[in-house]
Amino acid sequence: MSQIKVDELPAAGSGNILEVADLKVHFPIHGGLFLRQVGEVKAVDGVSFSVKPGETLGMVGESGCGKTTVGKALINLVRSTGGKIMFPGKDGRMTNIANLGRSAMRPFRSRMQMVFQDPYSSLNPRMSVEAIVGEPLDIHMPAMSRKEKREKVAWLLEKVGLRAAYASRYPHEFSGGQRQRVGLARALATNPAFIIADEPVSALDVSIQAQIINLLQDLQDEFGLTYLFIAHDLSVVEHISDRIAVMYLGNMVELGSSREINKHPLHPYTKALMSAAPLPDPYKTRGERIILKGDVPSPAAKPSGCGFRTRCPIARPECALQAPPLLEKAPGHFAACPYA
Repeated sequence: MSQIKVDELPAAGSGNILEVADLKVHFPIHGGLFLRQVGEVKAVDGVSFSVKPGETLGMVGESGCGKTTVGKALINLVRSTGGKIMFPGKDGRMTNIANLGRSAMRPFRSRMQMVFQDPYSSLNPRMSVEAIVGEPLDIHMPAMSRKEKREKVAWLLEKVGLRAAYASRYPHEFSGGQRQRVGLARALATNPAFIIADEPVSALDVSIQAQIINLLQDLQDEFGLTYLFIAHDLSVVEHISDRIAVMYLGNMVELGSSREINKHPLHPYTKALMSAAPLPDPYKTRGERIILKGDVPSPAAKPSGCGFRTRCPIARPECALQAPPLLEKAPGHFAACPYA
């Protein structure tokens, strides 16, 4: 049984496109007459993982567990408090991008893009589709002529299943699914290697969700993309992901292949999560439903030791002493619980 080390990162030749070590994102809480810091919200509290080229890593957990904050921290939309984020530049060398400034981050941001959750608020209603999709080209490829940019926008729209003629339209003229396709076209504009998809289908109808998921997979096959797919719908994550990371209260509690997580969950929280997921076959059941007691603690007042111990059915007194590390219970299958 081995343990994931957060104080060391694999060498640049490890074959990973992303290496995250002990990532922390804490937000200060100010109060009192002079608005001094009186506490902090530990939105992400020591998360470590890696992603290989061409892989889809699914990240699941209930609302408020820190999934979206992890995604935003990776692309520096939210500043990390601690830890390392190693990502290769255009020369292929791994660089810690966790604390880079705006200008230093720009070359990396062209290779790392994000698709946001809400297609209704992530697109500027005052900009045409041509301007929205072409904006990354203006920033990262300023030498491109207006004609070349127009042709590239038309090509991108067709790649995501939209007509090139839609370039002159505005976001309010599209449905939710079409808006999300525009968001995908914008993300693809700079030829990225890594895309963070932050619940890209949660705001869409079920029938449209399947279309967007299939489109994501087709684009991955065609362009060799790597995804961090953030969602709370376990059936969607199971369908698209190669591996799944389970988050709870700012920590990663389980990490393994999609099949292992779904068929043989180890952590008590993952077991409860899987027992609550509906099955498409009405004649099949997942077994007895696991009902967790109590409410999710506030990330501003996390329990000592294991953050899940106040709701855990197998908790022991020693669980309050220190936060458990991710332990390898089986080849490639990690769980943050010594009693799992």
